[in-house]
Amino acid sequence: MLILLANPNTSAGITDGMAKAACAAASPGTEIKPVTAGFGAKVIGSRMEMVIGDYASLDLVAREGAGCDAVIVAAAIDSGLRAVKQMMSCPVLGLTEAALHAACLVGGSFGLVVSSGRTGIVMREMVAGYGLSSRLAGVRSVGIDPAALYAEPEAALDRLATTALALVEHDGADAVVLIGAVMAGLPPLLQTRVPVPVLEGVACAVPLAEAMVRIAPAKATAGSFARPHGREVSGVGDALAARF
Repeated sequence: MLILLANPNTSAGITDGMAKAACAAASPGTEIKPVTAGFGAKVIGSRMEMVIGDYASLDLVAREGAGCDAVIVAAAIDSGLRAVKQMMSCPVLGLTEAALHAACLVGGSFGLVVSSGRTGIVMREMVAGYGLSSRLAGVRSVGIDPAALYAEPEAALDRLATTALALVEHDGADAVVLIGAVMAGLPPLLQTRVPVPVLEGVACAVPLAEAMVRIAPAKATAGSFARPHGREVSGVGDALAARF
């Protein structure tokens, strides 16, 4: 099984960290293909960067997705996820999409640990978009810029643990989700300090992608996720243009 791990950020180091976590979560025989966007934000962190990330994600998967059994859109905001689902025949999952649904399977309500308050607002919108607002216990920020968290993630462990505990003790979370590509690999470092399951996107998305490949859902030929045909676009890469 070949899973494309598509990072719409331009930080190859973040891709490397996620690839390591993805390989650790993968079953024997599953190969991870990590790729990084060639344009866009180093670390997506604003609404303007998010729009660029949507296009970067679609372009990246169009170029790199051939022959893959599943695709993981490897960014916290699930950049362009619905469009990539429409484009591809194979299962497509987003990091946050996978983590939120996994959290619903281990508890009643979940809390989100985010890097900044601005990220928290976007996450509430995403949770609502996935129809899971009734399961959201709370969103708490560690107050660290994503780029700084990426540079020194282990330096933030105390603050991450304190924030996760607040979600459990004050907000009633039955599970805690660490939001962001930079959180890959951190749950095992925090789990002994937090009394509920601690999850993050990469470790959830890989086994869920494997399961979706085995389920083998049919590609929609009607509705909003059916591929477009005979459309004309200009100014985009050849691989993406061919998908229309």
